[in-house]
Amino acid sequence: MLVIRVLLVDDDAIVRAGLRLMLGGAPDIEVVAEAADGAEVPALVASYGPDLVLMDIRMPGVDGLTATRTLRARPGAPEVLVLTTFHTDAHVLRALRAGAAGFLLKDTPPRDIVTAIRTVAAGDPVLSPAVTRRLIERVTGDGGQEARAATARARLALLGDRERDVARAVGRGCSNAEIARELHLALPTVKAHVSRILTRLDLNNRVQIALLVHDAED
Repeated sequence: MLVIRVLLVDDDAIVRAGLRLMLGGAPDIEVVAEAADGAEVPALVASYGPDLVLMDIRMPGVDGLTATRTLRARPGAPEVLVLTTFHTDAHVLRALRAGAAGFLLKDTPPRDIVTAIRTVAAGDPVLSPAVTRRLIERVTGDGGQEARAATARARLALLGDRERDVARAVGRGCSNAEIARELHLALPTVKAHVSRILTRLDLNNRVQIALLVHDAED
């Protein structure tokens, strides 16, 4: 059984203790370290090599959004799942654009947090229902939509035809297996296309591909 190594980042020691206790009941998840500030994240990631960082936003020194952006800019960085009480539109979009692969609220049921950790560690994005609704409202109601759409279309134009097909499928939330069936491609070919898309467009993960596609289609 593969074990998902997790780094907890939250300035509240009680919250960290609760998360450690909760995650301790999952046989495939191990909390390898804790941090009370985003400034501690790079050194702990280097020392413990976690697969996933469970990140709060509001912290007294380096906040979770800055820590996420800094971490995800590094090669081989672990996935980041934001778990917070703050879910304004700006926080959601900044977290996703910084490279977070998921955004959950702290009132999410424990079993759903465990499921989200497994999902994000496997490379798929996760958003809580409340966050998804707010994100849709923000994207569909943003006055800067036209300029953002033009920029996104120009970036997608850098891709080949097949890569754009794969990017659009990622934007619809399709898994690699679903894309392979839809486009009649081998699964390794789909994975290779996704990797090239991330490299060519300087993106961190599938969430950012999906955001770019949605921007282009607005």
